[in-house]
Amino acid sequence: MSIQAQLSSDSKRVRISIEGRFDFSVQQEFRNAYRHQANNLDSYVVNLSHAEYMDSSALGMLLLLRDHANESNIEVVIEQPSSQIRTILKTAHFDDLFTILPPI
Repeated sequence: MSIQAQLSSDSKRVRISIEGRFDFSVQQEFRNAYRHQANNLDSYVVNLSHAEYMDSSALGMLLLLRDHANESNIEVVIEQPSSQIRTILKTAHFDDLFTILPPI
């Protein structure tokens, strides 16, 4: 599976990890990763450390997650994108819409 969601021990954060290609082929998995989570969350963390590729449909999926999160005042953080994916995010001005954390 290329998308995995993990709820933090305090049930306040969902980490969505993406491995391999982040494109339209994983849109249903990505949506399922956040759709049925509790409403008392503080944040969604999208971990891109193992994402090898991202296209425009992935950008759209991130915007849909942001819209979903905004309904409940939940923060969305993107963490550890590769330099190539970070360039895509910056070009699309996603650094204005999301907190983007660099690789550790």
